[in-house]
Amino acid sequence: METVQPSADRTARIRARYAKLVAVTMFLTFDLIMFGAFVRLTDSGLGCPDWPGCYGKASPIGALHDIHAAAAAMPEGPVTLSKAWIEMVHRYAGTLLGILIIAIVVMAWRHRKALAQSPWLATVILPAVCLQGAFGAWTVTHLLMPAVVTAHLLGGISLLALLTWLSARQTVLPDIPGEAGRWWGYAAFGLALLYTQLALGGWVSTNYAALACMDFPTCHGQWVPEMDFHGGYSILRALGELPSGEIISQSALTAIHWTHRNFAFVVLVYLGWLALKLRRYDGLRGPSHALLAMLGVQLLTGLTSIFLQWPIVIAVLHNGGAAVLTVLCVTLLVRLSRVRRAPDYRARAF
Repeated sequence: METVQPSADRTARIRARYAKLVAVTMFLTFDLIMFGAFVRLTDSGLGCPDWPGCYGKASPIGALHDIHAAAAAMPEGPVTLSKAWIEMVHRYAGTLLGILIIAIVVMAWRHRKALAQSPWLATVILPAVCLQGAFGAWTVTHLLMPAVVTAHLLGGISLLALLTWLSARQTVLPDIPGEAGRWWGYAAFGLALLYTQLALGGWVSTNYAALACMDFPTCHGQWVPEMDFHGGYSILRALGELPSGEIISQSALTAIHWTHRNFAFVVLVYLGWLALKLRRYDGLRGPSHALLAMLGVQLLTGLTSIFLQWPIVIAVLHNGGAAVLTVLCVTLLVRLSRVRRAPDYRARAF
């Protein structure tokens, strides 16, 4: 693709438009993660039991007869008009996200000279969103299989992380002391811990195990209650079942909840310690303080979910908090990696 060296003014306009496009796409991805949690928590994942349409129609309006028939046949079932709309709005927003990411990729290649950066990071995001769409379809066709739904959640978080990385490349690097680069490995490990906790939290949500322990800090009045880890963490199984086809036991749900709850304190302590260490550096102070604040908010929403028996608003906020933590950890990691790549990094650090 032939490109023409743009003027300084045109270069500035292209960079500004590209930065805004990435920021809007990143915001929509965050909204989709929040709305996806709402879809799960309202049991709307099968509101339209086919894909990509709703009973073969583009919207629930055209599928009213089928929706009413399904609701009449199973009044307590997964299909109602409201659930169908919730599910389809989520799909419409996902389609819009895909269109925006295509626009990002086209712009990244067409204006790569003006943007003065490789277009490959933007390009990687395109197959990532396509895979995310596939997991969205499999979520329906596999009848909310926990492994598929959890993968769909982690895919959304991964998209947000990639867009955060891309967005960070559009900003001017704050003046960060070279010695801060030595914390890159610690930040990478912190992000890995966070992803592990996100996977554990997704497993709690997709197995509806949030209320498996109704007391705190103990669980069923015990520090280590009776638990079935083998059943709880059997990956290839249907929703609410064990691999044998039996109904999942309370002890298996307890294992899922207990693991997520206790690993949360590992993540809380580690990321809290890391934020305290990084906040002393200029250029890292803002995201470090935000990370400390969000850790407190996430702890509060997690405990409130238990004490108030998992209200939808609090549960959605808890999912949103996890997404914000991801954005902050990726932001810190990107800033530290850019310091490490600076030509005079070793001279400044040592």
